[in-house]
Amino acid sequence: MSRQYEKGMEVRRKVLGDEHVNHAEENKTAFDEPFQNLITEAAWGNVWASDQISHRERSMLTLALLAATGSFEEIPMHIKATANTGASKEDVMETFQHVAIYAGVPKANHAIKIAKAAYKEMEKKT
Repeated sequence: MSRQYEKGMEVRRKVLGDEHVNHAEENKTAFDEPFQNLITEAAWGNVWASDQISHRERSMLTLALLAATGSFEEIPMHIKATANTGASKEDVMETFQHVAIYAGVPKANHAIKIAKAAYKEMEKKT
């Protein structure tokens, strides 16, 4: 694998956790391997690996973009990642309030509902 892939996998594990990444790797097939390699290299090895902004800030940006674009299925994964990125519940609520103003109350409302469920699940594990 390329150095970019290796760096991406390192950052992906740091942000999402070994359990999540191991599960994704175990479920990878020949069909989706090119896609998994792409996101590992580009998203994790390039964007998330950049030190221009913190993982906390990236976490908040990612959650805002997911909510604003209606990509709700990715929100639980990124809420769980906040345990590793340092984005607090207060940060997440500020993020979704920003979404409400700039992308719409219904999107923010739905994202908050999903976040509450993800936090509840996280609390059960501790």
